[in-house]
Formats: sequence, C-alpha cells, structure tokens
Amino acid sequence: MSILGFIIGILTGIGATVSLLPLLGWLNWLNIPVAIIGLVFSILGVNKGRNKGIGTAGIIINAILIVYGIIRLIIGGGFI
Repeated sequence: MSILGFIIGILTGIGATVSLLPLLGWLNWLNIPVAIIGLVFSILGVNKGRNKGIGTAGIIINAILIVYGIIRLIIGGGFI
C-alpha cells in the first residue's frame, strides 16, 4: 500500500509540474483528489508496518502536493 501511495505521489508531482504551463492550471482539479487517494494509501501502508520509509515519503509528497494544488488554484482563480 505504501509503495502505491508513493507512486501516486510521484505521478501527481508530474501532473503538478505540467499544470505550471499556461492555461493548464485546471489540471490541479484532478491532481488534488488523486493526491488525497495517494495520501490515504500511504497512511494505510505506514499503519500496517510495511515499508515505513516509502510510506512516510508518500505521506510527505502527497501532503505537499495537496497544499500546492490548493494554493495554485487560489492564485489562478481555479482555472489558470
């Protein structure tokens, strides 16, 4: 579970990087829910006691991407 959360965090990070391009800020509407799912998987993985290091990294990455996506949507008015 924690590896899946970490991989989802990496993919969401790629999506967040793409959303920096002009007129692609709307991708954050997709990135935030996916990052929340990755955060849940990472938390479940850490609670089960498997791959705690990767699970912790997944929690950190997904949490940062959720906050980043929300800030980016606020700055861009939800679209840009």
